[in-house]
Parts: sequence; structure tokens; C-alpha cells
Amino acid sequence: MGTKTQPQQAKENERRIRANDKEFNLQYKYHNNYIKTSKYSVFTFLPFNLLEQFQRLANFYFLCLLVLQLIPAISSLTPVTTAIPLIGVLTLTAVKDAYDDIQRHLSDSQVNNRKSKTLRNGKLVDAKWSEVQVGDVIRLDNNQFVAADILLLTTSEPNGLCFIETAELDGETNLKAKQCLTETIELGDHHDALWNFNGEILCERPNNLLNKFDGTLIWRNQRFALDNEKILLRGCVLRNTQWCYGVVVFAGVDTKLMQNSGKTQFKSTGVDRLLNFIIIGIVLFLVSICALFAVGCAIWEGFIGQHFQVYLPWEHIIPKDYIPTGATVIGLLVFFSYAIVLNTVVPISLYVSVEVIRFIQSFLINWDEEMYYARTNTYAKARTTTLNEELGQIQYIFSDKTGTLTQNIMTFNKCSINGRTYGDVIDLRTGEPIEVTEALQCVDFSANPHHESDFRWYDRTLLDAVRSDEEHSHVFFRLLALCHTVMAETVEGKLEYQAQSPDEAALVAAARNFGFVFRSRTPNSITIEVMGRLEEYELLNILDFNNVRKRMSVILRRGDSVVLYCKGADNVIYDRLHGGQEDLKARTQDHLNKFAGEGLRTLVLAERRLTEQYYKDWRTRQQEAALAMDSREEKLNEIYEEIESDMQLVGVTAIEDKLQDGVPKAIANLQSAGIKIWVLTGDKQETAINIGYSCQLLTDELADVFIVDGNSVEEVEKQLRQFKESIKIYNRFRPGGTEALYNSDSNMDPLSVTMTQTSVFMHESSAPPTPPPPPAISVVTFRWDDKNKDNKGGPDSAECTDLFGDEKRSLDGGAASIVIDETTGFALVVNGHSLVHCLSPELEIKFLDIASQCKAVICCRVTPLQKALVVELIKRAKNAVTLAIGDGANDVSMIKAAHIGVGISGQEGLQAVLSSDYAIAQFRYLERLLLVHGRWSYYRMCKFLRYFFYKNFAFTLCHCWYSLFCGFSAQTVFDPMFISVYNLFYTSLPVLSLGIFEQDVSDKNSLEYPRLYTPGLKSELFNIREFIYSVLHGAFTSLILFLIPYGVYKDGVSQHGYILSDHMTLGAVVATILIVDNTAQISLYTSYWTVVNHITIWGSLVWYFVLDYFYNYVIGGPYVGSLTQAIKDLTFWMTMLITVMVLVAPVLAYKYYLLDTHPSLSDKIRQKSLKKIHSRASSDVRRTPSSRRGRRSVRSGYAFAHQEGFGRLITSGKIMHKKPQDFAFPLGLGTKKTQALHNNLASADQTKTNSSGHHMGNNNNTNQRHNHNQNHSSMADISVEGRVNGADAGGSGGTEDMSPRAPCQDLDTINL
Repeated sequence: MGTKTQPQQAKENERRIRANDKEFNLQYKYHNNYIKTSKYSVFTFLPFNLLEQFQRLANFYFLCLLVLQLIPAISSLTPVTTAIPLIGVLTLTAVKDAYDDIQRHLSDSQVNNRKSKTLRNGKLVDAKWSEVQVGDVIRLDNNQFVAADILLLTTSEPNGLCFIETAELDGETNLKAKQCLTETIELGDHHDALWNFNGEILCERPNNLLNKFDGTLIWRNQRFALDNEKILLRGCVLRNTQWCYGVVVFAGVDTKLMQNSGKTQFKSTGVDRLLNFIIIGIVLFLVSICALFAVGCAIWEGFIGQHFQVYLPWEHIIPKDYIPTGATVIGLLVFFSYAIVLNTVVPISLYVSVEVIRFIQSFLINWDEEMYYARTNTYAKARTTTLNEELGQIQYIFSDKTGTLTQNIMTFNKCSINGRTYGDVIDLRTGEPIEVTEALQCVDFSANPHHESDFRWYDRTLLDAVRSDEEHSHVFFRLLALCHTVMAETVEGKLEYQAQSPDEAALVAAARNFGFVFRSRTPNSITIEVMGRLEEYELLNILDFNNVRKRMSVILRRGDSVVLYCKGADNVIYDRLHGGQEDLKARTQDHLNKFAGEGLRTLVLAERRLTEQYYKDWRTRQQEAALAMDSREEKLNEIYEEIESDMQLVGVTAIEDKLQDGVPKAIANLQSAGIKIWVLTGDKQETAINIGYSCQLLTDELADVFIVDGNSVEEVEKQLRQFKESIKIYNRFRPGGTEALYNSDSNMDPLSVTMTQTSVFMHESSAPPTPPPPPAISVVTFRWDDKNKDNKGGPDSAECTDLFGDEKRSLDGGAASIVIDETTGFALVVNGHSLVHCLSPELEIKFLDIASQCKAVICCRVTPLQKALVVELIKRAKNAVTLAIGDGANDVSMIKAAHIGVGISGQEGLQAVLSSDYAIAQFRYLERLLLVHGRWSYYRMCKFLRYFFYKNFAFTLCHCWYSLFCGFSAQTVFDPMFISVYNLFYTSLPVLSLGIFEQDVSDKNSLEYPRLYTPGLKSELFNIREFIYSVLHGAFTSLILFLIPYGVYKDGVSQHGYILSDHMTLGAVVATILIVDNTAQISLYTSYWTVVNHITIWGSLVWYFVLDYFYNYVIGGPYVGSLTQAIKDLTFWMTMLITVMVLVAPVLAYKYYLLDTHPSLSDKIRQKSLKKIHSRASSDVRRTPSSRRGRRSVRSGYAFAHQEGFGRLITSGKIMHKKPQDFAFPLGLGTKKTQALHNNLASADQTKTNSSGHHMGNNNNTNQRHNHNQNHSSMADISVEGRVNGADAGGSGGTEDMSPRAPCQDLDTINL
């Protein structure tokens, strides 16, 4: 056995890279940075595409038939009848596949040809992304995409810090800080030093873990540990950093972005899969029929046919010596002959027609003006043409949050200050709140030189309170201006903010517009401008935010006063308030409930005044805890708990995470249609839940919201078990349960109400089990005493009587029928670390059991791969049709895994769109895409297939009945040319028009009555039962079509004495009646008539006579004169009339019977339209989003998209523009105002003074700034007591549905 070489061992165990050493890295054969998502090249397209197409069962079946037709001994039809349609299908599909692949080539080319500055031979050159190699040192400039996964070496910031936006990876636009090794900072932007950098990197192999990286840098005989904080991933954007350099670690397909993109899967619709199954059944049926006829032929030839060889000679290949042998050989040949003759039950034109219908339906989606987004000039786009009808069968929607449901824009919407709420505009005449619209005039902030022109606020009373020096409002905004980690800078003379989260940006911007302007900060000072006057505070401590604390605090000193400002979750802050504030807390809690009910994100603000001696003692103990070797975090938390107590409540902020327009309505309608919606997001739990309420995916009427956050399998299993018990209890005590809801024999009065109130049982203990009391849920059930009729329904639409209610009641304005309470139920929230266990084999069944009984499911903190795994689980375990919608690269794997992938062309690039099947500009268009286009496509395709199989069985089975009279000889009834063009010329256009334009109700009604979508969920419009019905209908039609003319013409004689019983006359008569019957049937089948329908239906009938005449008289067909002679006789017309009436009468009778006794939902809507009833009908099948006005919630509205760590960066000075030694005040040595700052900020009439302090042993004479007009300052009023009693509580009015606030400062354009 040979030993493995060093490169082989490294490849298996670790990745070894040497910077700026191309030869060394080439030996490991690492992937380059070239990206390829296309499938074909010019040379491989034809063979690979044909191979793929013949893997489809239908194409291979028709290829076999074509081979059989090439054998003269067994074929009674020319091979052209199969060859032309087969070539057409292959060509059409090949063109479509080629177009799709060309688009992928263009996309790949666009990405690969992006420019990246790469260090080559000591010089910086522009190289294509595809030319970047592992080990190259590349330069990134501000706002530039990262070309590959790189190890950060040096940045423009003195401390090696840089900021990135990871929207393409995880959908978050919050800026994240990365920092390089202190040892490599010295490289700077010196190209010689960077080119001579020869560090060797040992790291993990390529993987899809976005938040994990383990490696070691070996440089100058030293080893340095590498982690994820030093890695910039492909797809990120450099923000607020002039430049940075890094060495490429992973390139191309090895990057974490590509590792998370998932594999492209071949997607087919449920109709396709059913068609494949049906084709197998038809082939077996065909084989059985052919075998039966082969046996019949052998018997007939053996007993009868052998005596007529003079007239019907056997072929020369048939042995004539021994009759049984000859008859058997003839039977075997006839088997193949019938296989050719009867192949039209599944003609190749079926697949041509299906492709054409889908192709045109895709254009109808592309041309829909109702899905056009004017702001970005974007139309909806069907990027695939094979999945349209699947849009009408979606059972689960998996949606991203950021950028998909939301705009990722935070606006300061409302607030509560000292027990009074602000933000509502009150009508002085009625006392009711006015709905805020764009037409409503907003407050003018132009008097403030630092105001933002796009800031919108409509309540004048708050600005008046601030300008009148109202104490509590000043404290409120001063806290907002001081308690944060925002950085300020001046860009082109304009003050701009760099915030780590959009929440903080919105709060600081609000304070700025109200006159409390955050101007600048150093590691130990904060400067704000209050109503034109500068105030400088010494920053003593930042008690940083994290997910456990759910709050952040700053401790500040100004003069002799020390104060702690705190903001955080309501339950956390309320527990830390001092006593004596019950009235204020109660009023504020009422406002919190109101804000939460409106879906706003709330933070509670509080302050605490500290004595100098107390702070010094606390500071000493805090430093001891920070230096402790054991239990450091626990000790620090105890110290923080101590000082963050006995606080005074200041107020509440309410921020709106702006949803995209129409999201709540779209979600409500989609849920009304029976679709389950899951939100899969990388955001924090609180943020995800808040958006769930905001978009009304979650409502306060839910019985409970289950939260799965266990860290181990045992904890997660325990939680799932508890939740299952809760669901059982709820179902047990629900009034009557489902049975009561649907009790058709109820004797209750109309609109009788059953209400049950019970209490929750959700407690685990070691005590013996006791019967649980019922849950605290009020369920109102409306029932009728009329018996619900069992709707049999017709083939055209869903049977929805139980959903629509009694026709007379609902359509005549009467009371509604049965109402299924959709607002109650459960929701499930799962954390990412818990989802890992939920997806494990031992728990996935329990997880699915609970999730399937929940109205909504939200998975937060999930990775891109977990999103795909969740989709795959539902596909596999529930056998459900899934749709995934997202807008970022983190959604690509989910989009590829789902049956349908929808990309939103939003702010996060086009990664999701490029991987999607359909692209839309806004989430609200998904409602129309599914409920209108999806439903129509499914409805049309099902109707097309039912009619197509009907007409082809009616046509083909005529040969079976004729075989009983022709000795099973495979003789055809019709002219071979008629057989060849029947599906191509005579019946193709009418059925195509049906499949393209048909609709049972209008698009407006499709959106107004989402229950119309229900048939697609249950595959009711085309299934095995409907197929069998079409086959039986076709068989009955073929029997009547053949027997009536046969009976008339068998011994018939014309009035002129001509014999009518010849084969050609019979064939021409049956063919003509068949065409007339097809025309009559499709006329009855069509619900929506257009000009195209009229032209194709009646035109095809005329076209039949024109072509028949042309073929027989111009070309000289064998059936010349047959039809011409037949139509001259009254016998033909009477035969046709009788036959068509016999065929149409049962259809009409059944259709009107269903319409009268069991009308479907679409039938009722059509009747309503015909009667022109304008009143609002059928409230039971429509669900509109519940109004946000005046609704209160007892849940917490807390959500804060902030991350731990920025506080340390500020106090350490690492985040600042300068190095710590360059600041006016060294860290921890007090504050000092520089003359330059005064020259820039202070006005001429302001007193320019310096705060007391010392710097490097030099004493400065300073004067404490004192302004007599600053009585409203929280620092000046440190001794003021009784603030709570000093303000009146304002009444809270209703709230608007949506707030037209302007977006906060765009973080993407701010440069440090």
C-alpha cells in the first residue's frame, strides 16, 4: 500500500493556503472563482437535451410507436402521423430549454465579469471575478460586493475594524463589525508589504455554516487563531469603510454562499405526475384491448377468415400450411396494428397543446398590469413555463420576513410620555382619531436646522410640548438622544448617522427632528444639541444589550449629576421600577397594549438618578467583577442588576417595522383560501413574533402561541409534549368541536350562539394527575337549523356548498350560513437551535403533528440550509404542494427546494429572482398570482384535459366498435388522413382556446371569494375519478356515434335508389357527426366566451368541410365524393340531428340538475352576477383583515434588532475614526471640549466653556457651563421630585391601519 502525499492528506483533513503563492496553492486543485449555473454548452445541448426529453415516459412511448409505424406489415397508418407531432414537441421543448439556459449563461457571465482589484506582482490590477484564485490578496472599496470568502488583513480604520452588510446572506441590513488581527493591521495599504505577505492559512474544509469558521494563520513563525469575526463572505457588501484588503480562502463553489444555494431540482407539476400515471394506465388498457382483439382476430381467421382468402388473401409472410399457426401469426401482427390504430387515446398533440397552453399562460402572467410595480418599473415574470397550474394547488407557503413581508424600514410611529400617548391625530369635533393618509398635513419641522425632510409626524401636540419646555417630553427625547450606540458623522455638510440596527436609527432620528440632536461621541463623551444649545456628557459606562438582558443602559455624568438611562423590553423594565408609580405604570401599560395590538415594536424607557458616592462604590465592584477569573458573566450580571433597579418610568416608544403594502390583506386571503403560511427568517424571536402580529399572521384571538426554544432534544421533546396536551384540551372543550360546527341536524335557531369560557391547564408537577380544567378560550359558533346539503357538484368547479352556505340566504342578502372560526387556534414559534432537534428523525413526527394543527408557524434564527430542510420535510411527510418566497441569497436553497419558487425583486439583489420560477415585485402580488392566475391555470388545464380525453376516447373507440364487424382486422372506420389531422386541425384550436381563456368567475371575484381556491388544494378538478368519468363519457359517445349511423346505413337505400351501406360513406358520416358533436360539447363546456372562442369553435366546424373538400377533390383522396353524396340525402341530416341530440341531452340534463340542486360556489357567484345583486354576499367565505383601530393586546410588543458588542467597541475607542491617543480625552480621564468642536457647533451667543477634568497631568481652567434657561434639562433638574404627578394622562384613541412614515436614514449610503 502506498503512502498518501502531503497534498492528499491536507485535502482530506484541512485546507492549506499560502498567500501570494500561486504554485503552492495549485497543487491542491482548489476551485477557482468561476460560477456556472447553466446546464448546457453549444456542443452538449442537442444530445443532453434529447436524452432528458426521452426520459419522459410519453416521449419514449411515442418514439416506440414511430418505430412500429415504420414496419409496413403491421402499420395501417403512415409514420408521418406520429413523426410530425413528436418532432414538434421535441423542438418546442428544446427551444424553451435553450432560452432558459441562455438566461442562465447571461446571469453567470454578468457575475463572472464583475471587476475586483487583485494584487499581482506587487501591483493592484483589475481582474474579473472568475480570475480570482485562492491565495490572492484583493482590495475592496466602500459599497463593493465581496468577490470570494476572504480573511481580513487590514482596513482603512486604525483598529482594523470594518463594517459589512449581510443582506444577501441572511436578509439582515443591520451592519455587522469585523476586525482583523492586530498583527496584520501594520500592512496598511502598502502594496509591497501586502505582496510580501506570505502567511499560511490552515482552516476547515468548505461547508455551509455561515456563522462558524475555524482556522490558524502561520506567519513569522507565530500562530494566530482565526474565527468568523475575521472572515468576509462572498455576497456581503462593505459599508462605511473606505477600503480593506483580504486573502482569498474559499472561491467559487466552495464559498459559503454557494454552499448554501442548494441543488437545482427538476420540477414538475402534480398534473404532470398524474398524467404520467394515467398514461401508464392507458398503455396497460391499450395492451389489454390489443391483446383481446388479437385473440379475436386469430379466432376469426382460424374459423372464418381462412375460407375467404380469395377475397382477403393472407400476407406472404403468413404460413398457410397449418391454419392455427397462420391465424396465430395474423393475431400477433394485428396486436401491433391495433396498438398503432388506437394510439390516439393519448396523442402526441396532447403534449404539444399542454406546452402551448402553459407558454401562453406565462405571458398572461407577464402582461398582468395589476401585478406591475410602478416604483421600480417591474412586472411580474414567469421564469418557467411548466409550473403554472401548480400555482393553483399550493398548500403551504414558506416566506422570508425581511424584504419579503417587510420593507426593512423603521419609522417612529407613536409614543407614550408620562402616561400620555402621542401620535394619534384627534378630530376636535368628534374626539375620534383621524385616519392618517398622505393627504393629511404633517407637522412642520423646518424651524429645526437639523430636521430630516422625509420625517413624517402628524400629532402637533408633542412638538408643542417640546417647544414649551415641558419637562417630561425633554427627558424622553434626551434619553433617546443619549442612550444608544449610534455613530454620527458629517458628510458633505450634512449630519448623518451610522446605526447598528434600524431601530436605533429610527429612535435617534426622531429625537433629532424634535430638537434633541445627537452630534458626536468619543469613547468617553457624548455631545448633543438641545433646542440649539450644546450639551456634553461624560460617558461613564455602557451596559450593553443582549438577548438575555433585553435592555441597554448608559451611565452619564454632567456636572455633579450622575444618571442612568435605560431602554428595553416592557416586562424587563417594569420589574426594575421603584414603587409608587402604579397609576403611571397602569396608564403606560394600557398604551403598551394598544401599541402591541397595532403591531408596533415597543421599548420602555426609564431613568435612575445616582449619587456620586453610590456610583463610585458600584464602579469599584463592577471592575472587580470584570476582572474575576471565575463566573465573570454571572457576577457582571448581578452588578448590572443592582444598578438597573429602582428606576423611574419615562415613557414608551412605538416603532413601525413597515410592512410592504397590502401584506395583511394578502395573508388573510391566502389563509382564507386554505393555504398554510410559515415564516422562516434569520431574525430574532421577538422581531419575528412582532412582524407576525403586524401582518396578522398572528392575532390576539389565538388560543395560544407556542414557543419552542429548548436547547436539547429532551427539552424540545418536553415542550412539544406539553403543546400537544394543550391542543387536546382545547379540542376537548371547544363547543361541539368540528362535529358541532357541521351538525346538519341541529334544531338551533338561526344565528344561535354557543359560548364557552374555560381556564387554561398548563402545569407540570409531580403531583398525581388530575382532570384538567378547560382552557380559557371563548369560541363563538354560528349555525343554521337548515340541513346542509351534500354537494355532489359537477366537473367544472369545487363543491363548496358548506363553505358558501344556502344559496337563497346568502345571495338574497339573508344571514350567512355556517361560520368556521378561523381566528382562534394556535401558532407555533420555533428557534433555530431548537429546529435542529425538531428536524431530527426522532422528533420530526411530533413536530409535524403539532405544526399541522397550528394556524401559523414561525421559525426564527434559521440558516439557509434549515429553510430548505423544513420545506423538504413538509414535501416528504405531508405530501403537500409547497411554495417558497424570498428576496435574498439566503432564500435560494428554500426556493429551489419548494415545488414553486417565487423571488421578490427587492433591495437585496437578484439572487433569489435568478433561482426562482416566478418573480414579483411585492409580496401582495402573490395573492393575485395564486388566487387568480394560479387558480385559472389549474382550472383551465383541468378542463382542457377532461375535454381532451373525452374527445379522443370518443374518436378512438369507434375503431373498437367497428372491429366487431370487420373481423378484428385493424381496419379503420375513418379515412387515414382524417385520423392524422383530427387532433391537429379539426379539434386543436377550440380546446386550446378553452385552455387559454376559460374562466368560471372574474379575477375580481376570485380575490373576493378566496374559497374558490379550495378545489386545487384537494385536486378535485382533475383526478382519477374525473379521468374515468371523461373516459366513460367518451366511450358512451363513441358507441352512440357508431351504432346509430351504422343502424341507419347498414341496409339503407337513398331516395334515388343508391345503396348507402358502403364503408367510405359510413366513415364520412361518423366523422362528420363526431366533429359536430365535439363542437356542441365544447360549446356547453365553455363558460367564458371571447372572440377567439367563437372563431376557433365555429371556425373549426367550417374548416372541417373546407379541408375535406380540398383533400378529396383537389388532392384526390380515396374518400372522394363520399361526404358530398351523403349530405345530399335527408337521411344524413336526420341521423346527425338524432345522434347529436342523444349525446347532448344527458349532458344538458345533468348540468342543469347540478345547477338547480347542488350549485357550486362559482355557480352561485355567476348567478349573483347575472342577477346584478350589488349587496355584499357570502360573508362566510370571505375573510378580511381585522382592523387595527382601537384593538388592544395583552402581549408584549417588544422587539429590538440589536446585537451585543457595539458598546464595548465604543468605550474601547475601536469604532472611532481616530486612535484612542488622538482623542482630546484619554479613556477614563473625564471629558474635554476641543476648540474645533466649539467652532463647528456652538452658536455665537452660546457660552464656550470646558468641562472640568485633567489630561496627562495638565490642569485646565474650566468653567462649568450653566444656562438659566435649561430648567427642562434632566441633569439640571436632578433634585426635582414627583414627576409622575406632574402630568395628566392623555386619552388614547384609535389607531390607523398603516402609518405613512418616511424611511429612516439609509445606512447603505453612509461612509465613515
